Amino acid sequence: MTTNDVVDSAAHAYTREMAMIHQVFRRESRLLAELVQDVQPADTARARILAEHWRLYTIGLHAHHTGEDEVLWPVLLPHLDLDAEHVLAMEAQHHELSEGISEVRVLMDRWQARALAEDRDELVEALHRHHRQLSAHLDAEEREVMPLVALHVTEEQWRAVGERGLAETPRNRLMIALGAILEDSSPEERLEFLTRLPVPARVLWKLLGQRQYRRDTRRIRGRRATA
Repeated sequence: MTTNDVVDSAAHAYTREMAMIHQVFRRESRLLAELVQDVQPADTARARILAEHWRLYTIGLHAHHTGEDEVLWPVLLPHLDLDAEHVLAMEAQHHELSEGISEVRVLMDRWQARALAEDRDELVEALHRHHRQLSAHLDAEEREVMPLVALHVTEEQWRAVGERGLAETPRNRLMIALGAILEDSSPEERLEFLTRLPVPARVLWKLLGQRQYRRDTRRIRGRRATA
């Protein structure tokens, strides 16, 4: 792969779409630590809301990683030689992230029960570790693997990855997932992403989805929610 290949792949639709999805996990993992830190001792109602948000976040992250491990990497690896080590490193990092998620899950369950300050603070540290580890993984994937995906994965194969993620998303969360992807995207990215969706999905987003996403983010983020 030449330098020109890498430069060209940076503008590829696959890499832009993956970066938009990764931004969701970067943002939500960062916000979770901040939101938990804001919770006052004994506020178990607020703790339950954030514990449920963490659960849904981990379901989405797990679906994203298993989609790569089971659908994307198998079609990419046959095209690679020495570059295969980058893909194998991604698989190993997925396992390492799972261990950190398990640690957070235990701490989240303990904190949710009584919302004690000492449990909260230990949980916040674990959430910060998860965010740092995840961000480093996503950075490496975008830098080292996505240029290879842009070169070797066909549109049909890429679409299969997206369909896998869509199938694992609960139907009542589809608009929430779409809003999360679009939130930090540029107008150009938003237009490109929406254009790739079926017309009924675009209509549903315009009529109902945007309001649903705003309600959900206000409930979760509280005073940190943006307009």
